[in-house]
Amino acid sequence: MPRLLIIEDDDAVAEALQLALTQLGHTVRTAPSAEPGLAMLDDGTPTDLAIVDVMLPGMDGFELCRRVSATRPLPLVLLTARSDPIDIVVGLECGADDYVAKPVEPRVLDARIKAVLRRSATEPTRTLTQLGDLTVDEAAMRVHRDGEPVLLTPTELRLLLELLHHAGQARSRRVLLERVWEYGFVGDTRLVDACVQRLRAKVEPNPSKPTLIQTVRGVGYRLELP
Repeated sequence: MPRLLIIEDDDAVAEALQLALTQLGHTVRTAPSAEPGLAMLDDGTPTDLAIVDVMLPGMDGFELCRRVSATRPLPLVLLTARSDPIDIVVGLECGADDYVAKPVEPRVLDARIKAVLRRSATEPTRTLTQLGDLTVDEAAMRVHRDGEPVLLTPTELRLLLELLHHAGQARSRRVLLERVWEYGFVGDTRLVDACVQRLRAKVEPNPSKPTLIQTVRGVGYRLELP
């Protein structure tokens, strides 16, 4: 039974989502803002995924995602009333694995949650790969640089593995969306671009001049073996 934390300042929305998602088989806790939400993540109660509203009082959802993704590989779904594509991209670049626009139908949110959790739980099929100073341990689902851990979110790790399994091949955004996010042709390719930028920031020596994950203009991305 997935254990969720909803961080939402609108009591009516939080209560409605908690009730609906509980009926759909989830265990759900709620927090009214970022600070108590962070405290609940550290209180020892296991959390499988957090749903974060963008427009929170005090610390907003973007900053919350930054802080969480910098310290733990917890899947994050942004809940946003904003329709501006820039806001969506900013949220994804902050570490969110997906976003859902308000008002949201609970079964749609449930499907997105299950897709993110499936990506997090997928068992690896290969073991150890060396990429320059990076070591990718698929059995342990970990990445190290010169022996030091590189903290990747589950989606970032799946993206890296997908590119690694097809090293030297151009992978289109649509293919990556289907393979990593499981959304097929109804998904948003901005998810791919934002996740690539986050991944480059963590695994490239110079993210502004990437040598590992190359952009294939008009197509998508390619991982180059050293």
